[in-house]
Amino acid sequence: MASDLEKQAKEAFIDDHFELAVDLYTQAIAVDPNNSELYSDRAQANIKSKNLTEAVADANKAIELDASLYKAYLRKGIACMKLEEYQTAKAALELGASLAPEEPRFANLIKECDELIAEENNELPKQPMETTTTESVTAAKDVEPVNLPSDQVTVAPVKPKYRHEFYQKPDEVVVTIFAKGIPAKDVAVEFGEQILSVSIDVPGEDTYHFQPRLFGKIIPEKCRFDVLSTKVEIRLVKAEALQWTSLEFSKDNPVPLKVNTPVIGAQRPSYPSSKPKRVDWDKLEAEVKKEVCFLS
Repeated sequence: MASDLEKQAKEAFIDDHFELAVDLYTQAIAVDPNNSELYSDRAQANIKSKNLTEAVADANKAIELDASLYKAYLRKGIACMKLEEYQTAKAALELGASLAPEEPRFANLIKECDELIAEENNELPKQPMETTTTESVTAAKDVEPVNLPSDQVTVAPVKPKYRHEFYQKPDEVVVTIFAKGIPAKDVAVEFGEQILSVSIDVPGEDTYHFQPRLFGKIIPEKCRFDVLSTKVEIRLVKAEALQWTSLEFSKDNPVPLKVNTPVIGAQRPSYPSSKPKRVDWDKLEAEVKKEVCFLS
């Protein structure tokens, strides 16, 4: 059953029906949830569908199931580059290159990451990055064209399994996922430059994934999380002291610039002068005459 769905997914991908390919891979994964190749291939379909955070999550799951699957590192690297997560992308690509040194795409993408990281560190203006490296799926010899049904069923969006919220301090953002009674061993959290990846995989239940592209950049090595009795608490250390207006990045919600506001000082104090005050005798004489006339 899973193999039939996988064949259909490959056919859909070849025909540029990327969203359909994602849906078919999802059905195949439901039948065979421990197949790393299915997650890796769905990551590729998600990249083509511009579902980039989902692509990273799929690549991470594929790597978790099979750490030697070099294609998963390649797809994670490509997705992270498109998310402008260059350090995270480079780390994934270097691991993949160590598994498949004969694959030239790793060297090319690592070089591109180095250039983009250097450009970013120098704060030079750059054009939006479009990764030029693409992947193609070669149909297997035993794959026959599949007549896909024309009346595809539209699936309503699924409500998230766990509720989450966040609050912030000047130097950190605290994300809370309300998951009660979850063993710590079933929770996996990864931090990227501007991405958070949370997976809760309880045996016998559907895996929960939460992987937003964050509003601002963080310092991954300083971030941490705690699994408590009623929740998972994640502390993200900000790379810059900016006010986040939301947890997730949006092109319609740009990051505000850090403004150095000058401190308005108190009014300059006045001190008594040691200079003798000058007496206006003419004015004083006029006031005396006026008072005398009044009394008389």
